[in-house]
Amino acid sequence: MTPHNEASVGDYAETVLLPGDPERAEWIAENFLDNVRCVNRWRGEPGFTGAFRGMPVSVQSTGMGVPSLAIYMHELLDAHRAKTLIRVGTCGGLVEKVKIRSLVISQASSGDSAMNRQLFGAFDYAACADFGLLRIAAERAAALKLDHVVCRTASSDVFYHPEGLKRLARLQQHGVMAIDMETSALYTLAMRFSARALSVCTVVDNMITTEEIDPAERQEVFRPMTELALEVVIADAKASS
Repeated sequence: MTPHNEASVGDYAETVLLPGDPERAEWIAENFLDNVRCVNRWRGEPGFTGAFRGMPVSVQSTGMGVPSLAIYMHELLDAHRAKTLIRVGTCGGLVEKVKIRSLVISQASSGDSAMNRQLFGAFDYAACADFGLLRIAAERAAALKLDHVVCRTASSDVFYHPEGLKRLARLQQHGVMAIDMETSALYTLAMRFSARALSVCTVVDNMITTEEIDPAERQEVFRPMTELALEVVIADAKASS
């Protein structure tokens, strides 16, 4: 048990999927895992543990933004000894080719969070995905013929910014193709704890074309992303055995 999680040591599998949305966490657990049990309900951020094709897998919602994700992830890594964390979240496209409903597999992510400044001072820091997980995700996405892009991303604490797209011009100029609110912290904390992490996100809006998904599409629009993440989990386990 931690200050933000009622689960006991051993309640989580070593591999954990991390959606931001608590409803998505429950949807993943109910639709993809066998023998599911709820291990956490505190603060409205549920956690579940079950099995996918016989392999233990957990799902824990993280809430929105770096501060929230950082708390849940720190406790999963430090208290519950998680080893592999895969974000299954949402992002926005920063270039026209990153279309809504497609998948973004993040190679590396920089961020504007105060957490970065506190950890690294004046240094810029763009943490990266675990290469083994990244490679498997790219290969499996291609094999499954999923509409996807493997690219650099960024994370921001501010969703409604007064400057809108203008503030992201430098990111676009340097090849950043998508933005979310959590991936930079996911990769940063994984590196600190010598854990493995990957971020796979569904594009729910594009800031260039202004297209966005219909809220009625949730949660089914996230099925390809979830299936890919679980395919990565299985392929990685086979590669490690």
